[in-house]
Amino acid sequence: MHTIKEKYLAEVVQFCDDGVFPNNSLPVLFYRGVLDLPLVLAAHVIKSLFVQNGWRNIWENGIYEYQHYHSSTHEVMGVLKGKTTLLLGGEKGVELSIQRGDVLIIPAGVAHRNLQSQYAITCVGAYSQGDRYDILYGNPGDRPKADHNIHAVPLPELDPVFGLRGDMKEYWTS
Repeated sequence: MHTIKEKYLAEVVQFCDDGVFPNNSLPVLFYRGVLDLPLVLAAHVIKSLFVQNGWRNIWENGIYEYQHYHSSTHEVMGVLKGKTTLLLGGEKGVELSIQRGDVLIIPAGVAHRNLQSQYAITCVGAYSQGDRYDILYGNPGDRPKADHNIHAVPLPELDPVFGLRGDMKEYWTS
């Protein structure tokens, strides 16, 4: 059986446009160790939680080793196994260590990359309202269309972990 820690505050990380990556005025939310996952069927547990809270278009994989972002949707990642360090916000951004049981919510436009091997970690990922995602790399031709897309992405109705009770309602406002 899995449990979600009921009293839990997200770590909040804010990024500004760095000239290459647009990032977002919405902060990254990091729920460190929020999931107590079972030894078997852990992926199913994470997938069910995300779907229950309206986050769909689910994938299960590692995290890319190259800097990228999504301009068309917000992304959530629940760590299924392994441990790694991510770089968020661009080349001069913030390093964040993540491991099994952590959940990371990344707003549209926020650059992210794995500083170790893509396969050092396995995540279950999903997108707000099941939106289709794009992958952009910080190329000069990406903007201003990417900026327009990011501003058009609606706020999710529910936090992917806590639903109506999550920190998303406090930190993600229009």
